[in-house]
Amino acid sequence: MEASNIIEFPPLSETLGKFHLTKKKVLIPEMNRMTAHLFAATFRSFGIEAQVLRTYGGLDLGKKYTSGKECYPCQVTLGDILCFVKEERERLGPAFSPEDYIYFMPESEGPCRFGLYNKYQRIVLDSFPGLKKLKISSVTTKDGYSLDGLLEKEKVLGFKKAGFLSVVVADILDRLTWRVRPYEKEQGMTDAFMEQAMHRMAHSFETCGVANDFDPVLSELDGVLQEAKGIIDPKISPKPLIGIVGEIFLRMHRDSNQDLIKVLEKYGAEVENASMSEWVNYVSYAGLRQAKKSLGLNLRLLRFARLKTGIKDILNFGMNLLYQETTQKAAYKRAQKILDLAGDHKISHLEETLNRSGIFSFDVSTEACLSIASIISCGRAGYNGMVNVYPFTCMPSTTTSAVVKPLMSELGIPYLDAAYDSSIQPGREAAIRTFMYQAEQHFRRHGRMKNRPSP
Repeated sequence: MEASNIIEFPPLSETLGKFHLTKKKVLIPEMNRMTAHLFAATFRSFGIEAQVLRTYGGLDLGKKYTSGKECYPCQVTLGDILCFVKEERERLGPAFSPEDYIYFMPESEGPCRFGLYNKYQRIVLDSFPGLKKLKISSVTTKDGYSLDGLLEKEKVLGFKKAGFLSVVVADILDRLTWRVRPYEKEQGMTDAFMEQAMHRMAHSFETCGVANDFDPVLSELDGVLQEAKGIIDPKISPKPLIGIVGEIFLRMHRDSNQDLIKVLEKYGAEVENASMSEWVNYVSYAGLRQAKKSLGLNLRLLRFARLKTGIKDILNFGMNLLYQETTQKAAYKRAQKILDLAGDHKISHLEETLNRSGIFSFDVSTEACLSIASIISCGRAGYNGMVNVYPFTCMPSTTTSAVVKPLMSELGIPYLDAAYDSSIQPGREAAIRTFMYQAEQHFRRHGRMKNRPSP
């Protein structure tokens, strides 16, 4: 091989990790539209120039530089950043400078391939001339998505508060969409209104986030909720209630799941998708759970030198979880005074559900424990059907499917696996129609959940 054809890759630590975001353009991939735009607005409030990447336009590029063995969301997000770079180069010409940008791609530990996205994408970017200078900044579940090192120390706590509230508000906006759209007076009214609402809330976070002055933000949300009530046609009867769980990217990314929620609504469903906050709370809960186990082990083995660190971890994860759950509960309680939106569950309740069932355990981490517990909880609460959405070959969601299928059959509740890999399957819509027919029969026989859960 000629020396000119050899690509030299710098150490990952030089271009992948926690890098300060000041004076950089931060590129945020769009997993959930509401969450991405509100989170980017929060960054801007703290003086960070953040923008949401246009999504799915670069899927062909993502496929070109992957083998097909990677997780589908890895292909989508890789395509997004490559497409952005291509378009930005064409727009700026010689003025384009990769070192002016930072690509924000979090990660997780454990068996899920999400922990490898940014490493693989780093290798791909390094293979392009000049893109070694485009750094990837990452936060990880290992430390509960700590922001230390990304912002000035005095801004970290304030950003964590504003950032988490932006996630909760985005969840409420999504729940508002799913609550109103099946009952809208005219087709298209909800989507048009919610697009405007997203920009209104983004402006509110950008204006008020840095001061942690959340009353104007929540007041703006109150106004959105009040206006949305006017879209609902009271003459339309309640519809079968369908719950969605699964891999977080696929169940939230509308292009990747081929707008599954709208397809379900087309055939007569009212849908509730698992929230983004669920995952954030789970990260803190899992960290607290592990810290308690480690402290107990160190006590039994008389490792006294490690006790201080263990206690510190318990306090850190515990305080984060307490703040998150308190903030989430207050926001939902306020919203539910205006409209009967679905609340969210506590992660501890999900673990209790699994422990009572005896069919799975939180000791087996990843989204499987959340999905299985949610399916059991929703099934027993009066939902008329459950859908498990995931990338083709996703291990946690395949585990979920294997565990819950017999249980759902026993409970007599319709269940559907929805795996995606960008291909258009001719039988998919037929499967959804069949599932919705079953859900409609379940609804006619048993009715549906009367009281929506609160967090």
